Amino acid sequence: MDHDNQIDIFKYGQLVATVDSLEKKIDKLEKSVEQLCELANKSKGGMWAGMMVVSALSSFVGFISHYFATKPN
Repeated sequence: MDHDNQIDIFKYGQLVATVDSLEKKIDKLEKSVEQLCELANKSKGGMWAGMMVVSALSSFVGFISHYFATKPN
């Protein structure tokens, strides 16, 4: 056998360990991204609820101010 074509068992073991480590890091990264997406979706819902409250409040204030501005003497 040619010595250049042989697989170095030590380097192969290091490569396998590196791949395993990278797979674990990718799994953690995927979980973090999922958590960030969930958080973004929750805050998006809160934003729309806040806009609804502010819109209702401004409509009420506009109605009251219009009522008193056009109230006959």
